[in-house]
Amino acid sequence: MRGPVRMGLALGAALVSTVLCATAGAAAPAHTEGGAARVGVERACPVVYFDLGETLVHTADDGSTSYHPGAAAYLRSLRERHIKVGLITNVPSSWGSTDAERAARLRSEVDATWQGSAPFAWKDFGDRILTPRTEAERKPAPVLWQRAKDLSGGCRLVYQAETAEEVHVAASLSYLAYQVDRPHRPAYLPVGLIELLGHRPR
Repeated sequence: MRGPVRMGLALGAALVSTVLCATAGAAAPAHTEGGAARVGVERACPVVYFDLGETLVHTADDGSTSYHPGAAAYLRSLRERHIKVGLITNVPSSWGSTDAERAARLRSEVDATWQGSAPFAWKDFGDRILTPRTEAERKPAPVLWQRAKDLSGGCRLVYQAETAEEVHVAASLSYLAYQVDRPHRPAYLPVGLIELLGHRPR
């Protein structure tokens, strides 16, 4: 129980300080190295990874897909703060031999059933869409989260999903992990807190 308790305490403290966090990023000074300002370097971190289904995308009973409530606005807030985002999501490994191929198939599957005036913001995710290369790599196996860590360049990593099991696995790998859509809590981890993480010393 230590992991969930520790995560709960950290989350409680984080939510209490949400208002302070919202302004901390804007107020943080530029870092210097050799007398030169390193403007924007820290803003490249952290990276926020998501599950896709029922975290960012909702599938209705008729098979149509659309944004999960609040997801479009949340992604927009991250985009406005130049916070990188990615997906760690299960798809059939047979969908391609590379992440790029499997991501392309995933996009076509989602787009084929998409409803809504705004399309899903695929461009925000770039090449940070990680999918299983084999069926053994499917979540909750830790492989995809570890691959994201290996590609992070030392950035702090956040993971958000709707299932407690995935959140616990991510937390065990040192992600700041958050289960979305829980009662009496923000639907997603507050953006101000995420922005602050990029300015804290490791």
